[in-house]
Amino acid sequence: MPAIQEISDTLIRDQIVKAVVEVFKTMLSEAIGLSTNPENQQLWPPYTVPHAPQAHVVGTVGFLGDINGLIYIYLPVAFAEHCTGKLLGMTAEELTEAGAEPVNDAVGELTNMIVGVFKNGLCDVGYACKLTIPSIMRGDNFSVDVKRPNSRHIYVFESHGHRVVADILMKTDE
Repeated sequence: MPAIQEISDTLIRDQIVKAVVEVFKTMLSEAIGLSTNPENQQLWPPYTVPHAPQAHVVGTVGFLGDINGLIYIYLPVAFAEHCTGKLLGMTAEELTEAGAEPVNDAVGELTNMIVGVFKNGLCDVGYACKLTIPSIMRGDNFSVDVKRPNSRHIYVFESHGHRVVADILMKTDE
């Protein structure tokens, strides 16, 4: 099916907001919303923060087809652990005992679901694509170096005093 709608900034924003809000509500029973605080944009990416960087768990899933890209979902470690506990029904003590693996798995699955909802929105307007396998990174002082995407969109969300960031890199098939 040919694309019926241009990939605009509004389409990208609407689809990522829908995806993040829907997944957090459905899978975690958590409220989350797009940040309206302009300072949050200035404090991103994490390596530009003037104080010590905060450790993050970062999930990434790509999409390939009529449009190609990657979406990185950054969660502070403490909030990633909170979300994992809600998703898997684990206490903080159980998570500590289990180590990083359940948190990595949960963030990978949440990222996969978020990117899946985003991708479905693109498919609905005529940009067919498929998802890649989720990957996880952990760290407290790293950045994503962008070489040649057509576009990059960064959206900061807030939930329970934590920032969750969606970093979207896209390139249309040329």
